[in-house]
Amino acid sequence: MAIQKKYLKSKPVCKVTFVVPAEEAKEVSVVGDFNEWDPAAHPLKKQRNGNFKGTFDLQKDKSYEFKYLIDGNYTNEPEADSHRWNDHAGAENPVLEV
Repeated sequence: MAIQKKYLKSKPVCKVTFVVPAEEAKEVSVVGDFNEWDPAAHPLKKQRNGNFKGTFDLQKDKSYEFKYLIDGNYTNEPEADSHRWNDHAGAENPVLEV
């Protein structure tokens, strides 16, 4: 899994690209507090190499809790900027610093 960030000089946004290797998966999306944990808001597209990929604009100077939803199962990003315990979910969430 990987996350790439590209900051724009002209806007207060960061283009964030998520790449999730999941060859056997049918659906992968990124859910988090930037999209109210809605799986339909940020679906990733399957690439020919079996990875799922998507690039989204996120407001910079913020931190976001998120997870990947792979065929209905939540998965953490091991290489996130940090991890934070979430009492509501009863689990640790990856954190993206933008």
